[in-house]
Amino acid sequence: MVSTLFVGCGGGNDSADTSADAETTEKTEESADAGSGSHKCGFVVGSFEHVFYQTIRDGIESKAKELGMEAIVTDAELDPNIATNKVQDLTAQGCEAIALSCNDAAGVKPAIENADAEGVAMFTFDCSTDSEAINCFVGTDNYKGGQLGGQELLKYSEDGDTVGIICYPTASSCLDRQNGALDVLKDEDRTVVYDNDYQGDANKAQEIMENMLTANPDMAAVFCVGDPAATGALAAIKAAGSDCKIIGFDGNPEAKEAISDTEGNGKWWVSEIAQNPTLIGETIVEQMQKYLDEGKVDAAEIPIDPYVIDASNVADEM
Repeated sequence: MVSTLFVGCGGGNDSADTSADAETTEKTEESADAGSGSHKCGFVVGSFEHVFYQTIRDGIESKAKELGMEAIVTDAELDPNIATNKVQDLTAQGCEAIALSCNDAAGVKPAIENADAEGVAMFTFDCSTDSEAINCFVGTDNYKGGQLGGQELLKYSEDGDTVGIICYPTASSCLDRQNGALDVLKDEDRTVVYDNDYQGDANKAQEIMENMLTANPDMAAVFCVGDPAATGALAAIKAAGSDCKIIGFDGNPEAKEAISDTEGNGKWWVSEIAQNPTLIGETIVEQMQKYLDEGKVDAAEIPIDPYVIDASNVADEM
């Protein structure tokens, strides 16, 4: 039976992945090399600081170039106000269609509907919002991914144990992951600690994990709804000398490296719910192109199945 415990959440800035340097950011703010440029489309990813969104960007740019689409790719820094401004900017630049990751579903909904009212075809990827203006959403089946995370928590704990979830409820995709895990755990003999919000920030996740371990020093395992959370959790667990196991979510390179290091970080970071960000980026471009050419998409929602990475298959993923 799930019981709710409250834990604290601290501040701090996350530089989860610094490979998106100024040069890369300037490049992605400009139009990608797009051949004939038969359609001009805009894309707003969550944050260039996160390798997951860098990989989506790469998938977008590669497919856009292949199809001859002029693609302008930018990021919202996980801020709905910035996302709104970027949608307005892309509309003003004459984009026929815009796709964005709705990291704050309520915060970006007005921008989506305003752009739609101006004749821009609207799409979402990774995480969406409830609006009839959206023609197609492409993203990981996050609820299913959360169920896999819940199953991993059960795998690495026993009846009567305490397990945790590091959450990000303002992002619809991460809320789906949280709910999927909770549904798996609800009839199991575990105490689940999950009332927190790491806000996409590894430093906040580290503080949340520290608070979890202070209150529950024997916590058996923690499910992190994003890899920046897993990175923060790992730092806290190691500092505390805990044996708590980590299940991450994204499938980023740092997760694979940790899991493969069975004598090092793999002693704690034991599994990962993996996404396919390249395929997400490629697929949203294909659906936008199809809509602009034919006036239709293949489906209103196109889910990309997640899967588990652990020591048994991580070598195949690297």
